[in-house]
Amino acid sequence: MSDAPLPLPPSSLRLTVNADALGANWRALDGMSRPGRAGAAVKADAYGLGVDACVPVLRDAGCREFFVAHWSEVASVAAHVPAQQIAVLHGPQNEADCAYARALGAVPVINSLEQARLWTATGGGQCHLMLDTGINRLGIGPSEAGDPAIAALDIDILMSHLASADETTAMNRIQAELLAEAAQSISHHRLSLANSAGIALGPDFACDLTRPGLALYGGVPRAELAATIRPVVRVEARILQCRRIAPGEGVGYNAAFIAGSHMRVGTVSIGYADGFLRQRGPGNALIHDGRMLPILGKVSMDMVVVDLAAAPDLAAGDWVTVPWEINDAVQQKGLSAYEMLTLVGARLRRV
Repeated sequence: MSDAPLPLPPSSLRLTVNADALGANWRALDGMSRPGRAGAAVKADAYGLGVDACVPVLRDAGCREFFVAHWSEVASVAAHVPAQQIAVLHGPQNEADCAYARALGAVPVINSLEQARLWTATGGGQCHLMLDTGINRLGIGPSEAGDPAIAALDIDILMSHLASADETTAMNRIQAELLAEAAQSISHHRLSLANSAGIALGPDFACDLTRPGLALYGGVPRAELAATIRPVVRVEARILQCRRIAPGEGVGYNAAFIAGSHMRVGTVSIGYADGFLRQRGPGNALIHDGRMLPILGKVSMDMVVVDLAAAPDLAAGDWVTVPWEINDAVQQKGLSAYEMLTLVGARLRRV
């Protein structure tokens, strides 16, 4: 008997990442980042679409700077690019983080005087530095720029993060000015400020390196990007079973939908465990060849039921499209585009 693992049967879910669109989005954002260059935020498994699917495309498009949040995310990205090109935004919390950074070559983003002292005490080396200019999350304050612990660092990128780049507000300009002022007293090689929305604010925000995330994966955080950014995600699921129900019969948990007439319905292999949350059910529909298949009742963990009146030819085994247009407010149902991406379930990503 062979010890080789059995091949998996075909899945009833499909997540397609449009590599051409992803690469085109990075190149467009890189062009808009002049005189600087664009990096790529690939944290949270490339915003839910899969590091293995996305990082090679971004690398081949020309990207050379990749940003993750956790140290646990480094190894998967380093399978595709040199670890020296990977920055860890949360920085070193302890000696183990410092040792891991040096062993792999990944670059920590220093966020506090404590982290600066820790990095230096454990051997130092190249790092990045986050300056908080108003978002009040991570980063040293402007008043700490002259501290000896900062002067002791070998800083490649001095960075900050825009709090309201998706809005037209004076806060954007204030943050840019605070970063420029700090750059005069902090030794560094490169400056970085703009995220996806920040790139759309224009060249004054580009600095040496931008850090797009959402727009790479099809999100449009500012209207200026709408004509440039291409959709990247396509989600499909198979119909598991079709059945007929009579007037008065309920569908799904708590009979949230009651049939008012004889109906033919289909049970589709996607649910909230795959990132298709319950709140996206009511009022939305799945699609087949342009035909709308309204969702009936509550979204279950692994299934959703749809009305097949518009597509009487469909049967078990047929594929339907699950709308995942992250810029569509109707589909979002209170979710942000960021949530619609990063909530993509592990089963879907594995496919």
